[in-house]
Amino acid sequence: QVQLVESGGGLVQPGGSLTLSCTASRSIFSIYTMGWYRQAPGKQRELVATITSAGSKNYISSVRDRFTISRDNAKNTVYLQMNSLKPEDTAVYYCRATSPTSRSFYWGQGTQVTVSS
Repeated sequence: QVQLVESGGGLVQPGGSLTLSCTASRSIFSIYTMGWYRQAPGKQRELVATITSAGSKNYISSVRDRFTISRDNAKNTVYLQMNSLKPEDTAVYYCRATSPTSRSFYWGQGTQVTVSS
């Protein structure tokens, strides 16, 4: 089973930046599709960004040009760099790994991002 450990959340002022990281326990990480999701209080969990094993990226429109998803396969790690943060970005952010073979998926434990003055 793949274990995902997230870090990097915290409290930041509007306009500030944070970088989240998610490290997987298995070296097979390199073939997984990785994604970041978030869930705000009273809201459904939503997809934020994905990156495939080939490096193709997708973002929801509300974060495009502000957030950047990237991966370092040598470190079994996926990142989410978040710039120009807004209060509406406040949520628990979850990392997800999806196997292209078994189609199994795994969730990180979540990390809180709070954007407030």
